[in-house]
Amino acid sequence: MKRGKTIGFGSVSLLLFIVGILFSLSFGNQESIGDRILRFIGLNPWSNGDTGLHYTIYYSLIFYLPAWMIGFTFNNDLGAKLGRTLSLIMMVFILLSLFFIAV
Repeated sequence: MKRGKTIGFGSVSLLLFIVGILFSLSFGNQESIGDRILRFIGLNPWSNGDTGLHYTIYYSLIFYLPAWMIGFTFNNDLGAKLGRTLSLIMMVFILLSLFFIAV
């Protein structure tokens, strides 16, 4: 009998991806969780006061990069492949946005 994948260290990949999304996601006119965390530690989440470039999306790479690496390394655990794939997609979007901002 074939058993399904089990929860292991690779499952953290999907969890880190979800935390990265929550860190950068804002609901309507409210601040995101990441904005509140950055303000709490003394960093401004915006490049020009409350407008301009929103840094929080770039800080979310702190979660996406480890999620990708853990999902790649421990790919036999439950959720590891999904976390790896979604994190890679988000990193590509963020890096592409950096390219278009710089141009």
